[in-house]
Amino acid sequence: MDSSRTAPRILVVGCGGIGGVVLSRLLEAGHPVHAVARREAIAQVLRERGPRLHDEKGERAVPGTNLEVFVRPPERGTYDFILLATPPTGVEEAVRDTRHLLGPEGAVVVLSNGLCEERVAREVEAERVIGAVVAWGASSPETGVYVRTATGGIVLGTLRGGTDARVERLAGVLRAVCPVEITTNLRGVRWSKLAINCAISSLGTVGGDRLGPLMRQRFVRRLGLEVITEVLQVARAEGVTLEKVAPTLELEWLALDDAERRARGSASLLLKHAVLLAIGTHYRKMRSSMLAAIERGREPAVDSLNGEVVRKAQVHGIAVPVNTCLWETVHALGRHELKPGLDTLRAVHARTRGLPE
Repeated sequence: MDSSRTAPRILVVGCGGIGGVVLSRLLEAGHPVHAVARREAIAQVLRERGPRLHDEKGERAVPGTNLEVFVRPPERGTYDFILLATPPTGVEEAVRDTRHLLGPEGAVVVLSNGLCEERVAREVEAERVIGAVVAWGASSPETGVYVRTATGGIVLGTLRGGTDARVERLAGVLRAVCPVEITTNLRGVRWSKLAINCAISSLGTVGGDRLGPLMRQRFVRRLGLEVITEVLQVARAEGVTLEKVAPTLELEWLALDDAERRARGSASLLLKHAVLLAIGTHYRKMRSSMLAAIERGREPAVDSLNGEVVRKAQVHGIAVPVNTCLWETVHALGRHELKPGLDTLRAVHARTRGLPE
């Protein structure tokens, strides 16, 4: 039988916010889906009653008749797409545990934030790795309950650029979840998303709040602009051509120039603050997954975000003081040496002073 005419077999690895929303929407579209939940409590809830999803269509129970849930990946089986929806710190382990399940034409799909595709490509052939850059947010406030906190799409691409039949087929599958685009510049999309994540996720973790209230603070927006500016400096040194993260959001424009970094007020700064305020309004319900990880006693994935920028900046001899401070502060939060909140975020601002508001 022509495999292109049959429904692809899908394994979702990771049933947190992103994985749970993807899993739920695929089930609603009638796709046969298996999942690796890692924790027995999650697996049991999903097996017994299926997931509950809350998104732009409202809140509802999702029928789980096409769902099989494992705590550990099965020893046998064949999947066309293995979707990695784990924290960035877990992608290597996830692919090592599941690569034996890839079909002859199968691919590993990386939904995790950060620059994970190259790490995954050390575990399987690079041509079998597809990057899936997720431009929306999700959370799991209760076991088996998934909330989509912001709208957006997914951008698919490969490390080598170009496209192929697998990417096109995957796009057809994921359009049941959200709008899908295909890029020939995956690195450019990933670095643009990295810049946003380094600002939004880390500030949200240190600030201990949802994005909307935080972005109403002028000093928080300034920190965000500085984070993005530093990430873009490193991206240029890496030879990356950045892509827009939204049709109207150009990160090269949003980055601060030397005059703006010295200024305490200007028309261009006012406009850039307004853009961040608008982003905060649009994603006002978004809550950092790193903050949730710390609250649950787990390791925050900051090494794959701001830490990645710090390491690459050192190679190029570029100073990234705000990313460095946020990286160190998130680790301190993870060790419970600090508590998240505006006071802790103000301390980051004070430590990186020399930066005007």
